[in-house]
Amino acid sequence: MKLIIHTDGGSRGNPGPAGIGAVLSDESGAVKKEISEYIGKATNNQAEYTALVRALEEARNLGAKEVQIAMDSELIVKQLKQEYKVKNKDLAPLFVKVWNLLSWFEKWSIKHVLREKNKRADELVNDALDKK
Repeated sequence: MKLIIHTDGGSRGNPGPAGIGAVLSDESGAVKKEISEYIGKATNNQAEYTALVRALEEARNLGAKEVQIAMDSELIVKQLKQEYKVKNKDLAPLFVKVWNLLSWFEKWSIKHVLREKNKRADELVNDALDKK
């Protein structure tokens, strides 16, 4: 099974109160799972990585063999494509965790999308922050 994953993370303040959002859909566009969670104090980039970690864990739990990831964080996408190095010591463990989770899948891809194409994941982040 292939899942399309849209993730987002955000903080109000950097660092500040942070939340994550993710939408996992099948190839027909049917939503299989939505994630909206408050994660405490974090930077925006930490929240972005945490959203991806949670989404990949959920994709694995749903039995996905392939994942296609879309994020509006150009930094995270370029780090995972190994176009940028991870220089921030606080992001390095999250980067490693994502790589370990990606090894569970037979195939994966990641792409940067504009914020407008990631709207539902962004809404889930704000829902998590508003409820806190």
